[in-house]
Amino acid sequence: MTLAQLPALQVILPLIAAPLCLLLRSGRLAWLLSILVSTTALIIAVLLLKVVLENGTVIYTYGGWAAPWGIEYRVDIANAFVLAIVTVISTVVLLFSRLGASCEIKPSEQNLFYTSYLLCLTGLLGMTVTGDAFNLFVFLEISSLSSYVLIAMGSDRRGLTAAYQYLIMGTIGATFILIAVGLLYMVTGTLNMADLANLLPTLEDSRTVRVAFAFLTVGIGLKLAMFPLHLWLPNAYAYAPHVVSAFLAATATKVAVYVLVRFIYDVFGSSFAFDSMPLQFILVVLGAAAVLSGSTVAIFQHNIKRMLGYSSVAQIGYMILGISLASVSGLTATLVHLLNHALMKGGLFLALACMAFQLGGTRLVDLAVPDDVCPGPRLHLWSVD
Repeated sequence: MTLAQLPALQVILPLIAAPLCLLLRSGRLAWLLSILVSTTALIIAVLLLKVVLENGTVIYTYGGWAAPWGIEYRVDIANAFVLAIVTVISTVVLLFSRLGASCEIKPSEQNLFYTSYLLCLTGLLGMTVTGDAFNLFVFLEISSLSSYVLIAMGSDRRGLTAAYQYLIMGTIGATFILIAVGLLYMVTGTLNMADLANLLPTLEDSRTVRVAFAFLTVGIGLKLAMFPLHLWLPNAYAYAPHVVSAFLAATATKVAVYVLVRFIYDVFGSSFAFDSMPLQFILVVLGAAAVLSGSTVAIFQHNIKRMLGYSSVAQIGYMILGISLASVSGLTATLVHLLNHALMKGGLFLALACMAFQLGGTRLVDLAVPDDVCPGPRLHLWSVD
């Protein structure tokens, strides 16, 4: 095996391990296999980051078919950074998941939980490394479908409603993305992102390209919960199992932000997105609205998981504002905040899970420990009825 094969191995390992977890019929064995696979993926991500920093972009083509004819995996500094974030979060959450799964998921369904988890990880990693637009759509659907299952697997039956709501909005978003990919293929005759980046500057005046860009932006906006397309997110985070909330909050929307950045800056180009199209004004307005509305609504929540969900809407707004600046400093700020939010929000959900397992709930009133149990000064939280 050579270093050039690492991008393919990054995706293939969790994809192969997912059905194996289902066959094991043991929650503990499935957990151990998932830990092994996620840790291996983390090691591969670190190796890829090291190779990219030292030697530049790593390219792998499937079946020996060179791009644009074959499917290409392309890892540069940006997606190597995202790969490292996703695999670190995945491994940490899996270490915690043995406790979380035993408390919230039926023993007979735990192997299905780890199967869905690894499929979701496969989709997120595939979306990050692929250099093919249709292949990205396929991985997007893999991660989305497994996310619906993960959200619905908890003991709270409201998770089923949240998963269904996410399914409806996610399907609309996926349809928009598929339409955009089809339109781009119709105009250019290629699905390779690097090839699209070379061809699209000559087609800036094409109405088809403009419509494809609009469909793609809205579709990805639904996936990353960009205001006002965020309605699925608070309930999904609030009623999913705690470990699922931690994993999705720290990874799924972050990968979607990366995909949006990749299409705006690499595929279409910043000149088309911000000069030929009114994207900058739209992103500034929606980003500011997300920050204000998400932060305000979060204050009035009784359920802390919903509070963190609306907080995530606000933080995504900050990332959108960074993208809208159309500058190196703005894009750098977006990626730095992407890392910050992934670590902090994942950590907050895991900390809340520990408190919920001890105190029996995630509402503010559930965390009100009597003075005789916890004497001394404490931080008090209020919410408005």
